[in-house]
Amino acid sequence: MKIIGQFRDLDRPDRFVWVRGFPDMESRAESLRAFYGGPVWKAHSNAANATMLDVSDVLLLRPARPGSAFTLPERRPAANDRSGVVAAVIVSLGEADDEDEVVSQFERSTAPGALLGYFLTEASPNNFPALPVREGERVFIWFTGFPDQEAIDRALTSVQADHVLRLAPTVRSLLTADKPRAGVRSARR
Repeated sequence: MKIIGQFRDLDRPDRFVWVRGFPDMESRAESLRAFYGGPVWKAHSNAANATMLDVSDVLLLRPARPGSAFTLPERRPAANDRSGVVAAVIVSLGEADDEDEVVSQFERSTAPGALLGYFLTEASPNNFPALPVREGERVFIWFTGFPDQEAIDRALTSVQADHVLRLAPTVRSLLTADKPRAGVRSARR
């Protein structure tokens, strides 16, 4: 399990958002069983759970294309390298929407900001039921970085999305607003 990003939600100060990554669904189940069954969680679970109002707003995602996942640094950037805001732009897909066509249309467009990665819903069933996930939904999500809140607000006014999360990376986050992905085709400028 890799902790990819930790963020404060700028629009909901009582919400904390994080992104975890796993090589595959089998590894996800094994990693979560090891963590939640391990000594650290057993020692600290009551205190951690007391800080959480809701843990059910979870989506399982997969890269939309080979090469569309996040490109992350090996080590966490220094605290003084933190700047900017990450937008998670969520578009709901209907039953009739062709995922490949949605991704192709996105790739033909110019994503505002520094494109960080883009993903589709993972259709596999939740293989760790102790952590609920939103099942039965189909979404396309893209993450993009901006220098500040003003830039994100200007850039995303014309974007059609069901929901946009404006996220401030914490000092522990590997994913930051100013670390664009190299080689993503949809990042044409």
